[in-house]
Amino acid sequence: MPDSANHSANHSANDSVRDPINHSADDFAARLAAIRARIDDACRRTGRDPAEVALLPVSKTFGADLIREAAAHGLRRFGESRMQEVREKAPLLADCAIDWVVIGHLQTNKAKDAAALAAEVQSLDRLDLAQALERRLRPEGRVLDVLVQVKTSDEPSKFGLDGGALPDFLRALAADYPSLRVRGLMTLAVNSDDGQAVRACFRRLRELRDAARAAGLAAASWRAEGDRGGLDRLSMGMSGDFELAIEEGATEVRIGSALFGARDYPAA
Repeated sequence: MPDSANHSANHSANDSVRDPINHSADDFAARLAAIRARIDDACRRTGRDPAEVALLPVSKTFGADLIREAAAHGLRRFGESRMQEVREKAPLLADCAIDWVVIGHLQTNKAKDAAALAAEVQSLDRLDLAQALERRLRPEGRVLDVLVQVKTSDEPSKFGLDGGALPDFLRALAADYPSLRVRGLMTLAVNSDDGQAVRACFRRLRELRDAARAAGLAAASWRAEGDRGGLDRLSMGMSGDFELAIEEGATEVRIGSALFGARDYPAA
């Protein structure tokens, strides 16, 4: 099942981070090499430079020791779905210079933690969340990188902004939220064995990004002086479908179980 599945919505705080199963240092190194090779192959099939596609390890449910090992292999950005896990892991890994990336649905009451601990939020999908983040960031004079999450499937379980609302959303962010630096878009594809249906979700995100650029909305994606990036990033693709995402233009793939091994979810 894709990494986006909400297997553990009712987990207790004590169960939120568990040790991985069937894991060794050699396993991790082999998985990392295999994933990088698959990223390279997918890029070559479509005439892309592998350097254009970043790997975001998704460390949700995995413990600090495994993240530390991943950091020893040069990985520094880690995706987490829940701010509770970031709060638990950050102090244990303070010496690793890790950038925590929020990829899960973010409630407004967690904006304080996100503003304090996250290097990036990839799940910005509504103005009340933008307001909550801005309210926390502005007094600190801090700018937070964000991706706008867009819903590209009909699945009720998926979060995200409606694609038709994206232009107005980007305009609002540019006008009223100077502490949020919009870098690009993110999506979760439909959970399906139909590769064409999955591919269509990724293609939709790329088309929305291209349309926003054509409409002159890329200016919403820069804040810092001299920073002229223009909605360059497309975060899409996970363990089961990242090669399709790369073929459709992904600039970052979010890999969890294929990198870290099977997740040992506790019983509900």
